[in-house]
This record gives sequence, structure tokens and C-alpha cells, in this order.
Amino acid sequence: MLVEIARDPGARIRDIAAAAGITERTAQLILADLEAAGYLTRTRTGRRVRYTVNHDSLFRHPAQDGHRVSPFLALLASTRNDTTPPGPDDG
Repeated sequence: MLVEIARDPGARIRDIAAAAGITERTAQLILADLEAAGYLTRTRTGRRVRYTVNHDSLFRHPAQDGHRVSPFLALLASTRNDTTPPGPDDG
């Protein structure tokens, strides 16, 4: 869910749920949990809700103790529009 929000902060819960293969209600519960844990900030703009990922958040699982979510999200949320293989400077 964090990856989908990192890709498109303006995505609707319907779109996020479809991408994750879960129901909208389950997506709402997960988003509420992520917001309560500090991974997300929810901002209401008119009738729409915009989510912002807190990239400085640390993973909760002990196996990833001390690791931030930002490198994980950068890897999974990146979108390459070309088919050129990454070069040495593409990090």
C-alpha cells in the first residue's frame, strides 16, 4: 500500500485496493493503521483525500530494525519509462 501511495499520492482508496488485490474496507483499515503508526499523513482537500508517505519512518519488524522505508519505496515505486538498461550513474 505504501508503494502505491508513493507512486500516486492522489490515488483513491478504490485504486489502491485494486492494485493491492484487497477490498476497499480492508484498504481503509490498513491505511488507518499506517497513519496511526506514522507512515502516512492524510490531508483532506475538498472531497478528496491525499496521502503523503513519511519516508523517514523506520520499518516495524525487528529484522529491519533501524532501516528507513525510503530506499525500499524508491526501489519499488520508481517508474522507468524507457527500456534502456540502467547505467552506472542510475543508482
